[in-house]
Formats: sequence, structure tokens, C-alpha cells
Amino acid sequence: MKKFVFAALLALSAAVSFMPAAKAASAREINAGVRATLDNFFSQIRGSRELADKAVGILVFPSVVKAGIGIGGEYGEGALLIGGQTADYYNTVSASFGFQLGVQERSVIICFMTDSALRQFRKTAGWKVGVDGSVAIITVGVGGSIDTNKITSPVVGFVLDPKGLMYNLTLEGSKITRISR
Repeated sequence: MKKFVFAALLALSAAVSFMPAAKAASAREINAGVRATLDNFFSQIRGSRELADKAVGILVFPSVVKAGIGIGGEYGEGALLIGGQTADYYNTVSASFGFQLGVQERSVIICFMTDSALRQFRKTAGWKVGVDGSVAIITVGVGGSIDTNKITSPVVGFVLDPKGLMYNLTLEGSKITRISR
């Protein structure tokens, strides 16, 4: 058991050492990243702007970095937009265990489609995906389109890699917490 704990701690410290230097982003940096991420999303996926227009709130994490060697973790900072304006800033954190090696970066966009879903999110301190609310992940390839008439979930999410391609991942287990900037 001691060897397992030692190996786990060693793997975690190695994973942390491979992560890019983390620094708290300023409100200006977060807002610029949010706008760039949304611009990229709108330009690559038909129907995304219409979906955003129907959403009562959009939470955007421009850069979520995941690193791991056996034990992994991920972290990102973003902003909640309501009516196109920044309402609050948030971070997302999660940990994982299993076969993993390396560092990945992705962007996450979460659209709150109903007032009640947005209200529930905002009133919950440390909102956990899959516990406090579920997020239906929508998968579309580049050049694909979103049919906003077929989206019925109160909360939908999109995961984009740095090239803009979307891939099917889960956000289950992610904890999203309001931060001050």
C-alpha cells in the first residue's frame, strides 16, 4: 500500500511539473479569451450563433488544461455571459485516475437554455457537473451544423480542441466555482 501511495504522489507531482505555468488570469485576459473562443465557435459551426442567441446564459472556458501521469487534473478559468455581457467569472477543476499521460488543452462552452437552469447554476456554490446539473454534450464536426430546434436539454455543452474540431468528451465530475476578478 505504501508503494502505491508513493507511486501515486510521484505521478501527481510529475503531472503538475509538466503543466504550463499556471497564473491567475486578469478579467481582461479572460474576457479576450472568451470573445476569441466564441468567434471561433461561431465561424466554424453553422447554427452556433442562433443557439447562443437562444441561450439565457453562456459559460465559456477558453483554455482548460489537463495533465496527468496515471493521476491527472484539469483547470481553466472563464466567464459567464448574460445578454452578451460578463456577469461573473468562474474556474473549472477536476481530477481523474486511470491510464493517462501528457498534457491537453481544450475550450469548453456551456449554454444555459432555460432561466431555471441558469438560476440553479448561479445559486449553487461549487456546481458539480452530473451532481448539481447535467450537461448534454453536443458533438459536431468542422463544417457541421447545429439544429437548434432539436436541442431540448436545459444545459448543453461543447468541447473544442485547439484546432477547433469538436470531440466527444464528458464534463462529468468537473466542479465549477465562482471566482473574483
